[in-house]
Amino acid sequence: MYLKRLSLLNFKNVAQEELRLCPGVNCFVGDNGAGKTNIMEAVYYLSMCKSSLGMTDGQSIRHGADFFVVEGSYLTDAGRTEQVSCSFARKGGKVLKRNGKEYERLSDHVGLVPVVIVSPADSALISDAADERRRYLNGFIAQLDRPYLAAVMRYNAVLAERNRLLKHMPDETMLSIYDRQLAEHGRLIHARRGEYVARLRPFVEECYRRLSGDSEQVELTYRSELNDHPFEELLLASRARDLANEFTTSGIHRDDLVLRIGGYPLRKYGSQGQQKSFLIALKLAQYAVVAEACGERPILLLDDLFDKLDAGRVEQLIRLVSEERFGQIFISDCNPTRLRTILDRAGADYTLFEVEHGTIKQ
Repeated sequence: MYLKRLSLLNFKNVAQEELRLCPGVNCFVGDNGAGKTNIMEAVYYLSMCKSSLGMTDGQSIRHGADFFVVEGSYLTDAGRTEQVSCSFARKGGKVLKRNGKEYERLSDHVGLVPVVIVSPADSALISDAADERRRYLNGFIAQLDRPYLAAVMRYNAVLAERNRLLKHMPDETMLSIYDRQLAEHGRLIHARRGEYVARLRPFVEECYRRLSGDSEQVELTYRSELNDHPFEELLLASRARDLANEFTTSGIHRDDLVLRIGGYPLRKYGSQGQQKSFLIALKLAQYAVVAEACGERPILLLDDLFDKLDAGRVEQLIRLVSEERFGQIFISDCNPTRLRTILDRAGADYTLFEVEHGTIKQ
């Protein structure tokens, strides 16, 4: 997938810009706060209809404006052209269009323009609670599996209703109905998560080896109560506990993605460089699985490339993503000389853009 043209209007700190992009490596350099990450956010918006940083649509509008518009012109690996636009107005809401036609549901767009992002925010996958890792799994799988996305949305809705019932007026008949619905959607979610984690695992191991050259063995495993017991049995066994706690204590909403290095938890035993290398390996593994599944190389966003990585690991990363199996890449960094030196040494074809106070020049 190749984003040929990117147009921004009132997006973040960008008043109005139109960029012509190259099919290889596109570098955005400038001081901290200049707006480099905002370019990454715009590309992500066009793929996922939302911010990669968890910000609201209103927070993406430039100060003093009432709306934003982001537009992209794409060329697929199969030679097909696509036009995508995403706009949001404080009074009119969000509108997403493909080739001029508005989507009825935003979720119908997810997967058309595959994207993978590596950013400093990924550290939450290690340091934060399990819900961050579940959110990551959901976003990754949803690009490839529409029934999975529908099942997650339905599961969450039923879970909210069941929790409301437990809190206010427990009723055995209604609990049984909700249990059947949770089990139906939960089984599909559990199966897909297990399948995709198994597909990620060998790629994670390969990418980590190439990035770090370290001898530590890294592990990626899927932890779920459903690995050992049918969902219906779990819900029945935890019924008394649910009634006492007034919320659902068992289910796929408690799943986790376990990250280990040398047999120990990555969070406690991995250095900053090892943790960052593991996260990059995970995202590159995601890239490989997405490309394999949809026959389209995703757009790869590498935001704040040197965050917690030394120059040697960055050069290994650049060499890795310069291979033919990777497509268009966006990189942001605050040091143009350092980035040019590494890109030249790695032999990568690139275009460099300078970002300053929301203005962009080549």
